[in-house]
Amino acid sequence: MTLIVPIETSPDFEPRNVPVPPDRVLAGSPVCKAWDLDTSKDGLVRTGIFTGSEGTNKSIKGEKFEFCHIVEGVVEITEDGGAPTVFRAGDSFVMKPGFVGQWRTIEPCKKIFVTVE
Repeated sequence: MTLIVPIETSPDFEPRNVPVPPDRVLAGSPVCKAWDLDTSKDGLVRTGIFTGSEGTNKSIKGEKFEFCHIVEGVVEITEDGGAPTVFRAGDSFVMKPGFVGQWRTIEPCKKIFVTVE
């Protein structure tokens, strides 16, 4: 068993649908999917690929820490009370526990994610 997990940005298996709760949709009709690539034994750390179509939704991290690396597309993240920040393919960022704001997908995006709860 290897302890190295390659991150394949175009997995060859079907993704799971990730519905945006209707009360969090702020604009458009975002369609989101995820390919879960690895999960820790305790389920608290997850790694995968996520895609989303254009639209804006409320993002609430709760106690979750999330690292994102944008592979394709353009998104704008705005923390409540803060200025918008645009991220494009090649950019990486972290949303820390307690983050509340808006995630706007300007161009369909694909990201690598790592979440820690």
